[in-house]
Amino acid sequence: MKVNLKNTIKVLFFSMAVFSQVKCSTSNDAVDPVVNPPVDPPVVVTNDVDFWLTKGDQSVLLGKQSGTLGFGTTYNTYANIEVNESQKYQTIDGFGYTLTGGSVEVINQLNASKRSALLQELFGSGTNSIGVSYIRISIGASDLNAAPFTYNDLATGETDLTLAKFSLEKDKAVIAMLKEILAINPKILILATPWSAPIWMKDKDSFIGGKLKTEYYDVYAKYFVKYIQLMKAEGITIDAVTPQNEPLHDGNNPSMYMSAADQANFIKNSLGPAFKAANLSVKIIAYDHNCDNPNYPKAILADADAFPFVDGSAFHLYAGDISALTNVYNSYPTKNVYFTEQWTSSTGDFAGDLKWHLRNVVIGSMRNYSRNALEWNVANNGSFEPHTQGGCTMCKGAITITSTDNFQRNVAYYIIAHASKFVPAGSTRIASNNSGNLQNVAFVTPSGSKVLIVENDGSTNEIFNIKFNGKWVTTSLPAGGVGTYTWK
Repeated sequence: MKVNLKNTIKVLFFSMAVFSQVKCSTSNDAVDPVVNPPVDPPVVVTNDVDFWLTKGDQSVLLGKQSGTLGFGTTYNTYANIEVNESQKYQTIDGFGYTLTGGSVEVINQLNASKRSALLQELFGSGTNSIGVSYIRISIGASDLNAAPFTYNDLATGETDLTLAKFSLEKDKAVIAMLKEILAINPKILILATPWSAPIWMKDKDSFIGGKLKTEYYDVYAKYFVKYIQLMKAEGITIDAVTPQNEPLHDGNNPSMYMSAADQANFIKNSLGPAFKAANLSVKIIAYDHNCDNPNYPKAILADADAFPFVDGSAFHLYAGDISALTNVYNSYPTKNVYFTEQWTSSTGDFAGDLKWHLRNVVIGSMRNYSRNALEWNVANNGSFEPHTQGGCTMCKGAITITSTDNFQRNVAYYIIAHASKFVPAGSTRIASNNSGNLQNVAFVTPSGSKVLIVENDGSTNEIFNIKFNGKWVTTSLPAGGVGTYTWK
């Protein structure tokens, strides 16, 4: 009994000791912390692609978008526009307009500060400029001058075979503005085109229509030479000429008819040799008319004697299809093709014109090997003036001069700006696939930047990927919208 009691006391004592140790341990020893699973830091998407947008409803006009477009590899089922820098095409000479005499006249009606600001905006390279890099000018008057003229106008019955009375005086305002433009962009390229030869050289006593008489081919060639030399003396380098604006349209004022056979003869027998004799490196570009007649430039290039003098062919798109440029290029791949004129109408719709001109004039000409893309006139007034009697009454400039201190930007401004601001001269077209309604063209610039211009030709918003080097960004364009995307 005593032993059992002793044992019971021992067990009881031991139990109390253990309990007191456990209690002590619970209240005084550190508890192992609760360990949460590791959390990855949030993924920061950096912006790789800058995006400028114009909408057909004009609610956004060449607006830089603030969203983030980062290249990645997350799979989706959207359509791809794949840009391939390794596949290269033509070098780009530039984008721009025709600086008509009428454009100069109305721009000069702006006050000095507004006028200077406009020229900087059009031809400069600053943040607020659109970087126009190519301009076309008329040799003598175009139909967007107040009145027709040439540099050698004489009284009826007179001739001037030595061109002693040749004078640039009637274009002194154009020359003055060209000097200002060259001060802003010394590298701008200039294409010069006559609407008509002097009347005394024609078989019709009129600025409208008629043909150049064969006996005056050589003197007319010297007229070109003298023009180029006198412009050079003014500090203005002419990069290229076409022998005749719209040679098959002889109803304009001024105008002159010139068949393909006549143009080939003029180039090979007179203009080409005259340039060679004067040691001029100015390009001679044939045709300068609509895409419905690719056989015209092909006929000139098929002439073995004209061929060496001809740099390439120029096109407008008032008839035919833009693929005519590829037709001619494929037939004569050592010769260049150019797109030199397309007008927007006073009765045109902004949304419709934006779509059509981006699809055809900018994207279309580039995808068909053109080295340039030009809209028609830079500027006019609110009445679509000046123009000659019988000249274009509905041609709407990129700019409308509304008063001495105001101007408005029209659809042609944005058509060209979506390319000219981002694709400088010396850029190269690179491969990109058209995808459904998403018409597009891609470039690499001299600094190595990639540029993709996309036009949504459909009637609904389109979400798509821009794929480059195995990665892509996902973006969208509204119906009829135009986007320019740039990345390094």
